[in-house]
Amino acid sequence: MSELIDLDRATTTAFARRPAPGTFDDIADFAAQLCAAPVGLVTLLDAETQHPLAASGVDLGPLPRPISFCHHTVTAGAAVEVADLTADARFATNPLVTGEHNARFYAGAPIFGGDGTALGAVCVIDRVARPGGLSATQREGLRLLAELAGGRIEDSGTARALIDSENRFRTLADTMPQMVWSTLPDGYHDYYNARWYEFTGAPSGTTDGEGWNDMFHPEDQERAWAVWRDCLTSGEPYQIEYRLKHFDGTYRWVLGRALPIRDAGGAIVRWFGTCTDIHEQKLALEEREVVSQELSHRIKNIFAVISGVVTIAGRSRPELKPIVDDLRLRITALGRAHDFVRPHSAQSRPQGRPDRLAALLADLFKPYGDGDRMTVEGDEVPIDDRSATPLALLFHELATNATKYGALSVGEGRVRVRIVTEDDRTAMIWQERGGPATEAPPVGGFGSQLIEMSAVRQLGGEVTRDWAPEGLTMTIRVPTAALSRPATGR
Repeated sequence: MSELIDLDRATTTAFARRPAPGTFDDIADFAAQLCAAPVGLVTLLDAETQHPLAASGVDLGPLPRPISFCHHTVTAGAAVEVADLTADARFATNPLVTGEHNARFYAGAPIFGGDGTALGAVCVIDRVARPGGLSATQREGLRLLAELAGGRIEDSGTARALIDSENRFRTLADTMPQMVWSTLPDGYHDYYNARWYEFTGAPSGTTDGEGWNDMFHPEDQERAWAVWRDCLTSGEPYQIEYRLKHFDGTYRWVLGRALPIRDAGGAIVRWFGTCTDIHEQKLALEEREVVSQELSHRIKNIFAVISGVVTIAGRSRPELKPIVDDLRLRITALGRAHDFVRPHSAQSRPQGRPDRLAALLADLFKPYGDGDRMTVEGDEVPIDDRSATPLALLFHELATNATKYGALSVGEGRVRVRIVTEDDRTAMIWQERGGPATEAPPVGGFGSQLIEMSAVRQLGGEVTRDWAPEGLTMTIRVPTAALSRPATGR
């Protein structure tokens, strides 16, 4: 009875309200009430991380051991009490003190395993300093709760299972060729494998929290932060290329990827990520792009030379002028198609997307009138340089014929092109309206042969024509796979 008389009111209330604790949650709750503190924890520590077995009054995930208060309790193998964390040099700059948790007071008692090794702690944290600390009974209560937690850990095998799991993960991560890292749900970086520290040369622990961003090239930091924040908000997988500082002081290109790990309820409990050195591949791609642009420049010059040769040859044969003009226009169309998908410089790069069919057609149709007379609409279908040439020849022929004989030969005429995906095929529907009445031309004409060659022989498609009085409707169906090569990834 004399001992109970010395208990303060909060301690008496705690003993009166709670039965003898049993689970780790009970222990954390009881510790907080016993010590009249807003936060109670039961923690387990391995070589690098503090794992919360239970938490009362706070949502706290795993923490790097260097910033763990319980690390000091486990290292000492004895109770640790800090009246004012801001006044202690060991804790004054700790993110748990300076950040949103606003910790000011800590008291912890070590949890011992059966072999006498300190495994973790039962602790309490307050958000105001406590110059007087805990009472003697509160300290004894924490010790007894830590003893109870130790017994529960030994009974359940929790410590060994957790430590074994952690060790297996770290062994696996350290044998991977990539740099491996993980963060808490809020994006706080708390783990890097050995490969990260080998690559960066950074001292262990210095890139925890937000320190990782300082390892990026200054020109990439803002972009990397923006992408990471968006992923944290949306929960979408993270992927970005950036330059990372190497231990030799240079910056190397890496590919960063991360996936969120979710619990049964769908909440993100952790992010796991990798960084892969792609510097050599990046340089090779840049060199290949330079070579590709130089080749494109030379090919465009060849088109110009051929066009010039045709023009000169036509001057000596005036009777062939219509044929010469027609041929020169076809050569020009091929040059435009080539420059669209393979621009020879940043200045020649088209404004539209150079990998989309609609953008290619819009670019090809510019010489034939404004956007009101010729419209392109429908699905976004990818193309590449392989399909651009036959497409350019095909639609140039249609546009030329429409200008000479069809809808574009009169001011009121219009042409509409629709792009429709149909399972594994793409339909391109050319429709003329408002022009003179049309009729089918003789079978086997050059224009018909050119269209058949482009659509059927080169793209493996089929062509149907409807020569209605109101105007031509032509439908070209080709396998979608013929329009672009499969993506090979980064």
